[in-house]
Amino acid sequence: MGDLQFENAGGTFSISHRKALGHHMPISHFHSTFEIHCLISGKRELFVKDRTISLQDGDVVIISPNILHRTTNANIPEHERLVVNIHEKYLNRVDGAHEDILSPLFELEYMLVRTSPYERLAIDALLRQIMQELQDRQPGFERCTQALVIQLLILCCRHRGQDSLMSIESPSPMHDRISEVVCYINTHYMQPLSLRMLADRFYVSPYYLSRFFKEATGFTFVEYMNSVRVKEAKKLLEGTNMKAGLIAKKVGFGSVTNFGRVFKSVTGHAPLFFRKGRS
Repeated sequence: MGDLQFENAGGTFSISHRKALGHHMPISHFHSTFEIHCLISGKRELFVKDRTISLQDGDVVIISPNILHRTTNANIPEHERLVVNIHEKYLNRVDGAHEDILSPLFELEYMLVRTSPYERLAIDALLRQIMQELQDRQPGFERCTQALVIQLLILCCRHRGQDSLMSIESPSPMHDRISEVVCYINTHYMQPLSLRMLADRFYVSPYYLSRFFKEATGFTFVEYMNSVRVKEAKKLLEGTNMKAGLIAKKVGFGSVTNFGRVFKSVTGHAPLFFRKGRS
């Protein structure tokens, strides 16, 4: 079964299956949907919010909406993976509330599910059904795949409910050090930041920080800082009536012009695009 792709017209549900020698997400990566990253075979490293996770075959990572993440290099780049993006509206009951079994999805920013061989059989069976539906495209396949994805999420949340969620360990001390820098950026993004200033603060050389920041996160320092600022600006655009110029200043951009340029390069849209849907 070759690479398969599907995205609905509203951008609220998508599936991507691929076998690859290597893959990098080409742009800063955050969505208004849940992302379910299923590594079927191989090894990958995934940077999520402030840390790098080493994935092994069979792992499932579920990332909440608007959490910054990106794949990074792995020592063995060959891999097969299935990635699903699904809007929370598909997880809700008719009354708008989500099922209790799915509560971990709404309580955690991300979760890693590493199952036993027995549990993996059930997950693998669901993944095969999803890929078969995606390949055949029979009438109703979108609704059918959504139902299969919800089954997958329920299995993952049951796993979480059994307190068997794996603790997320850093791949190396270098990744721990970069995680400290990332956490600092995540909480001080509204202030003037530079590579040299952070290098001085964390007692490393700018060369070390630049090189290993990219290796650990998949982002350059500037890419990451801009992505965090844009993510926070998007939240303010969608959730407040604050003017764009004030938002630009609040999240750390020096000028409205630069804010607009960077915002569009990260999201593909001008800032006010995210205000149009608000009543």
